[in-house]
Amino acid sequence: MHTDSRCLRCGPVPPLHVPEHIGAEIVASVVERITATAAPPGTPLWCPWPLPPGWTLTGVAYAGDDRTGVRATAVACAGPAPLGGGPADLVFVAEEPGVGLGTRLAGLAGPDPGPELVDALTDPGPGHPDHVGQARIRVAGHPTPLWLVNSSTDRSAYAGEARGMWLHAIAWPASAGHLLAEDVVLHDLTEWTPPELVYGAPSPHLPGRA
Repeated sequence: MHTDSRCLRCGPVPPLHVPEHIGAEIVASVVERITATAAPPGTPLWCPWPLPPGWTLTGVAYAGDDRTGVRATAVACAGPAPLGGGPADLVFVAEEPGVGLGTRLAGLAGPDPGPELVDALTDPGPGHPDHVGQARIRVAGHPTPLWLVNSSTDRSAYAGEARGMWLHAIAWPASAGHLLAEDVVLHDLTEWTPPELVYGAPSPHLPGRA
């Protein structure tokens, strides 16, 4: 018997909480949960703001419990694919080392993207056939690189660091990762939640239920 939530592959993991619906009151309740269980600055809730044209916020989630506090958060959004061809989904994850939510959503084993980033950081550079490009976004006003890491073939995944935590961006379909080549700015919803946020149907990519 174990008191912890457990993953069959990774062992003990923080429990994941995903509200079944999304709206301003749901976001407010998750923000309250995050800020109530940690001293500032706590785990950020990264959301693109402004949202890309035609995009909506489709889900929020957090991992943690009353004992450990919130150790990871996720924000999902959806909209038209940047290269056309239908809808796209994008999930941003902020997490402490060892949680594993970002790698889980990327379809990988293991708790952290560290081994994947070692390969990305030894990239031979532009012009080389093995070159892996970076996504450069702005996080809380700061230019922040994200590196393409391995993922399941139906999606693309990027990983980097912001505020001393892992930052993941996972896109469905894989071509939707091109959105990160545009002028994407991430804002922490725990600091301020824009009243102009538009909400859409709940994301199918955030596992679990609250």
